Amino acid sequence: SDPAQQPAPGAPEGGAPEGGAPEGGAPGGGPPGAPPNLSSNRRLQQTQAQVQEVVDIMCVNVDKVLERDQKLSELDDRADALQAGASIFESSAAKLKRKYWWKNCKVSFLV
Repeated sequence: SDPAQQPAPGAPEGGAPEGGAPEGGAPGGGPPGAPPNLSSNRRLQQTQAQVQEVVDIMCVNVDKVLERDQKLSELDDRADALQAGASIFESSAAKLKRKYWWKNCKVSFLV
């Protein structure tokens, strides 16, 4: 028989490389001769890393939303205080206007 067609020493019968995977790589799509679960484990780790990255981003986003809510609440309180101050100013201005209108009427009446 031709020596080029004989399996390598230690290789299982049938010509498949060690690990039992067919020629061209492991069943999980990993490199030739790699254990079948290596590629699956690598994909799982990459997916878990991506999930952790998304979780971290979402935690930052939640923190930002909470900060925004606090700032909006403070702004709402300031707007309420400004509205109250504006109402007081408006009523004071109206009283002052009446006071000087009457004063002007008295001066005009005396002249």
